[in-house]
Order: sequence, then structure tokens, then C-alpha cells
Amino acid sequence: MAQPVRDRLPRTMAYKKPKFNEDRRRKHHHYQVTIIYKDGETFARTYTDRKKAVRFAEREKESPVVKDAKVVRTS
Repeated sequence: MAQPVRDRLPRTMAYKKPKFNEDRRRKHHHYQVTIIYKDGETFARTYTDRKKAVRFAEREKESPVVKDAKVVRTS
């Protein structure tokens, strides 16, 4: 049985795991919108587009039953 290719590579060519901020595979971020109602209930929704997240939060703030709406970048 042949050994896997990665076992035969020199140590200098071995794969090094990139740091989180150097990972080029990540093409978008996630934004979580948290809605806090006056009765203490919470609701959260996640978006990949910041503009859509902000628009949703602003639209929810107009409701009389909403106490606060926050937009947080999660990744």
C-alpha cells in the first residue's frame, strides 16, 4: 500500500494553517441583528450583507413593541 503524498513531502513544504485574519477563503462576513422587545423577549437573525442587516434593524425599531435593535458583526 502506497503512503499518502503528504507524508512524502519535505517538512518545509508541509501545509501550515493560516491565522484567522489571514484566511483568504473567507469572502464575506456575518452580521447578527438582535431585536429586543419591551416584554423582554429577544429575536436574532443573521445576514451576510451589512446594508440589509441595518435596514432590517431600522425597520424593526419603528415598531411600538420593539425596545432596541442591534447589529453586530459575528465573523
